[in-house]
Order: sequence, then structure tokens, then C-alpha cells
Amino acid sequence: QVQLVESGGDLVQAGGSLTLTCAASGSTYKINDMGWYRQAPGLQRELVADITADGRTNYADSVKERFTISRDNAKNTMYLQMNSLKFEDAAVYYCYADYSYVDSPWAEYKSWGRGTQVTVSS
Repeated sequence: QVQLVESGGDLVQAGGSLTLTCAASGSTYKINDMGWYRQAPGLQRELVADITADGRTNYADSVKERFTISRDNAKNTMYLQMNSLKFEDAAVYYCYADYSYVDSPWAEYKSWGRGTQVTVSS
């Protein structure tokens, strides 16, 4: 199984910036799509952004023009650059990865990280 570890969550002032990192580890796998979800207290988990293996991106309307998702396939790492942070961006951010094993590429699996907390203050 692919293990994902998020980092970079912190307390930041409104209007500030933060970069989240999601590092994947494991063996004999190929990562396909990756992405970020977030969940604020009392709310459902929502998609923030995702990125395909060849770099095509998709964003939630609420973060367009402020957040940038990217990945380094050589390092099996994904990033989320967050600018102009708002109070409503505060949440636990989870990364996911869709992956398949090299010797069985027809089967795809999904792995989740444990989340990293982003807090936005005034």
C-alpha cells in the first residue's frame, strides 16, 4: 500500500500564504491522480484540487486563482501552494493518491493521508 504523509499545516494570518506537502512512499507502484480534500468542523469533506500524472489540474471554485496544486513525480510528492488565505480556508487538509502496482496496472487503489491542520487567524 502507498503511504501518504502531509506536512506544512500551520496557524497563519488571513491574507497569508502556506504550502502543504504530501509525500508518498511504498514500493513497486505507479501513482496516477493525486489531490487535496479539506474538512472543516461540522462540514463534509470537500475537494480542493486535484492533478493528473501528466499535470492537468482541477480546482474548486472557492480556491481558484488563490491555490496552486503541483507535483514532482520523481519525488512522489505533491504540493498545494495556498495564497490569500481566508477564514473559510481553515480546515484539516487531506491528500489522496490513486495508484496501481507495476505488475497489475489494471487495478487501481486509493490511499489517504492522515491530514494536516490549517488554521487562519485575524
